[in-house]
Amino acid sequence: MIKKLVKHGNSWAIVIDRPILDLLKIEPESQVELTTDGRTINIAPYSEADKKTRVRAARTAVNKKHSEAFRKLAE
Repeated sequence: MIKKLVKHGNSWAIVIDRPILDLLKIEPESQVELTTDGRTINIAPYSEADKKTRVRAARTAVNKKHSEAFRKLAE
């Protein structure tokens, strides 16, 4: 689907069609999370639970990778 940016006050906006909102279970007043890799923009429904899961996974990975260093720092 190709979309054009539309002027919205001093900003620009993309209008998301209702069928897409329904497919993603996003209500018009819902919060969404925007992320980018510097080339593309990703829009996803925001969920505090998803954020906590990602933080826990990152913490686990860091602890696993650096557990020896953390142990030495604690001494």
